[in-house]
Amino acid sequence: MYWVLKTLFGWLIRLIWVKNVAGLENIPKKGAFIIAANHCSYFDFLSLVAVLPRKVHFLAAEKFYKSKFWYPLVAWTGQIKVDRKSQDKEEVYKEVFKVLQSGEVVGIFPEGTRSADGKIGKTYTGVAKFAITAKVPVVPVGIKGTYEILSRHQKWPKIKKSISIKIGNVVSLNDYYSSKDDSIVLRQVADDVVEKIKELAK
Repeated sequence: MYWVLKTLFGWLIRLIWVKNVAGLENIPKKGAFIIAANHCSYFDFLSLVAVLPRKVHFLAAEKFYKSKFWYPLVAWTGQIKVDRKSQDKEEVYKEVFKVLQSGEVVGIFPEGTRSADGKIGKTYTGVAKFAITAKVPVVPVGIKGTYEILSRHQKWPKIKKSISIKIGNVVSLNDYYSSKDDSIVLRQVADDVVEKIKELAK
């Protein structure tokens, strides 16, 4: 179903909005890794699905599973449900590691929610925790233009706006594999990844 929806809607997203994509050669052709990107709009998820050559299992908030519009997109395409109000994230961790151990790709927005002003704000260390624990690399991605198309303050997307996507080099975290439970290291690694995302999103 992922590839069906990608085929049906991906071409439309690329035709109308995605005008520039750089760095596709940085996407590993095989093996597990994590895509980490900035998050300003629902179009971040849609545009990445439209352009990335591999299937991505994004972490998706519980509200999408309650929406008649979004449910088919997230449930039928193998996205990973995250109940943001729940303190127990054990099931989320299990699902993420299951995907990565299968050699597939997980997509994470380190901010955890859409930016209120188009800029990267507070971020979480999940991207570092997942990558270090699963011993997989991270591919940072900067997305520009989605806030102008459909910010969290808008109901309908704007047509005469465009999206640019820059995919950075693979970030290996081999040096940190023994520090999966060190909160200071996790924060530093997450911050380093976010800095790369910021540069790519300029």
